[in-house]
Amino acid sequence: MAVVQANNLLEDQSQVESGCLGLNDSGPYGTFVGIYDGHGGPETSRFINDNLFQHLKRCTSDQQTMSVEVIRKAFQATEEGFLSIVTRRWPTQPQIAAVGSCCLVGVICSGTLYVANLGDSRAVLGRLVKATGEILAIQLSAEHNASIESVRQEMHSLHPDDSQIVVLKHNVWRVKGIIQITRSIGDVYLKKSEFNREPLYAKFRLREPFQRPILSADPAILVHPVQPQDQFIIFASDGLWEHLSNQEAVDIVQNHPRNGIAKRLVKTALQEAAKKREMRYSDLKKIDRGVRRHFHDDISVVVIFLDSDFASRASSGKVPNVSVKGGGISLPRNTLAPT
Repeated sequence: MAVVQANNLLEDQSQVESGCLGLNDSGPYGTFVGIYDGHGGPETSRFINDNLFQHLKRCTSDQQTMSVEVIRKAFQATEEGFLSIVTRRWPTQPQIAAVGSCCLVGVICSGTLYVANLGDSRAVLGRLVKATGEILAIQLSAEHNASIESVRQEMHSLHPDDSQIVVLKHNVWRVKGIIQITRSIGDVYLKKSEFNREPLYAKFRLREPFQRPILSADPAILVHPVQPQDQFIIFASDGLWEHLSNQEAVDIVQNHPRNGIAKRLVKTALQEAAKKREMRYSDLKKIDRGVRRHFHDDISVVVIFLDSDFASRASSGKVPNVSVKGGGISLPRNTLAPT
């Protein structure tokens, strides 16, 4: 796991949880990964970091299994929990209505990988091509960013009466001319009209009240049975993918030692960011937080290695109990290993 900070306040959060995915050690067992890329402030990403996995454990215990429905319910409970905080704080801290976060989650349980996403973080699988020995990059997550034409089409179909639902502003496509992502946790000012008014800052307020939510908190969820040729998964916020292609990231992981691989991905992305600005990496590192945001975004990366016997151990509970938020992690080589 690796994190680099560009904003004055770190708005990215991340976590890895390995072991029991239900309450009271009742199972099932597996690994949970979360990448939470906040915007407008750190409150939403921190809230997700503190609550989403707990909601997942509760929903898993209720259903006695892991499933798409369980993950969807955990996202919904997290969204509702943050809405209640915004409602409570609105009289004294109204700007919290404009704080939100992308949310990328991976769950590996009983030989199945679930990838759930809101926003533009990304999960990429490294898969061995037996015929050539190459490692192929396969994107697992669907992204929700107005720069993608299919996402703009989706927004137009959801809001047929609003020709200005997505607007090209300063050469960037934005929802209502304000925000690039179309799905998130938080951003209540674009989900409930009663929070889109004074004393919210004018730049967030719309001229007309809206009847239905503009942004969604319903995640896109992929279900992938893990195959023997699946080698590893890279989970990262969009700050990494701004500077590295899927295949470039996969090649770095494949061609370097596991230990410290997430930090290596971050460093490579920063070197690319420096190169684009025609400056040295060493000089980029000297720039103060806040100012650095003009050169690159906060970046969070988690790499999960899928060792060949992980499925049988994971489903039987023979995975190490690990809980890490931010920071770094190292596990014995022959475990289901996040780095």
